[in-house]
Amino acid sequence: MMDWTDRQCRFFHRQLSARALLYTEMVVADAVIHGDRDKLLGFDAAEHPVALQLGGSEPAKLAAAARIGADFGYDEINLNCGCPSDRVQSGTFGACLMREPARVADCVAAMKAVVGVPVTVKCRIGVDDQDPEAALDEFADRVLAAGADALWVHARKAWLQGLSPKENRDIPSLDYDRVRRLKARLPHIFVGLNGGLKTLDEAVAALDGVDGVMLGRAAYHEPALLASVDRLFHGAAEDADPMAVMEAMIRHAERETARGLPLHRITRHMLGLFHGRPGARRFRQILTVDGAKRGAGTEVMRAAMAAVSEAAAIAA
Repeated sequence: MMDWTDRQCRFFHRQLSARALLYTEMVVADAVIHGDRDKLLGFDAAEHPVALQLGGSEPAKLAAAARIGADFGYDEINLNCGCPSDRVQSGTFGACLMREPARVADCVAAMKAVVGVPVTVKCRIGVDDQDPEAALDEFADRVLAAGADALWVHARKAWLQGLSPKENRDIPSLDYDRVRRLKARLPHIFVGLNGGLKTLDEAVAALDGVDGVMLGRAAYHEPALLASVDRLFHGAAEDADPMAVMEAMIRHAERETARGLPLHRITRHMLGLFHGRPGARRFRQILTVDGAKRGAGTEVMRAAMAAVSEAAAIAA
């Protein structure tokens, strides 16, 4: 998710789940080729497994960007064909590529030719007036024939004409069964489901008939739910301890602020860590207000932890 799942966010999410596959925010191929690569692509080794999500529509440029990403050590290269934003459409990539499966296939083939890691595609079930039955099947068949290793399908059409990106999150209705029908037709291909999942119970239920589920905004706004991912999906004995996560993030923040990174660049991703627990509101307030002050250090994070501990003691 653009401007959200940066390296600080991913490091934080990794403390909550050791096994979930993390995705970068979408990075445009031109930026990878011509921009500050360390800033755009740098990540902590603790983030593995982590996938680089690219935006673009030109095979040669995507191949170059994919090669750079693979050289950086990413475990997967993902091509975004699902984002409906105006900024993405103006660059002829994102969800509008659902109309051009042949072009996407050429992009996939070009990336597969230059990297040894999996190349995957994230898409919608269709756009605008497309029939999702025919459109998704044609799109999937083309990109898989070109070598795509997996498909992640956002189970909602994207309306590129007449709806804002925000409206596209809720309109039209989700169609999980369409994704399940795609998986049933492609039993030997990894097909993952995305869209509208707000809780882990919903994620577990959504796994019926597909190979994986992807959480986006829910995981960002309520990262506390990620603490149960390894137990529910990967057989871990217990949930991640939020206080232990805080200790890990304090050590991380000490390193990052020492090299000049403002504290709020880290803590802005952590506001939902104690969602639903006593002291959660005060925790958010301290990180939001005090974490944004010039020169703020990890004492702010300690104070936020103390507020949660005090509230829990009172509640007990």
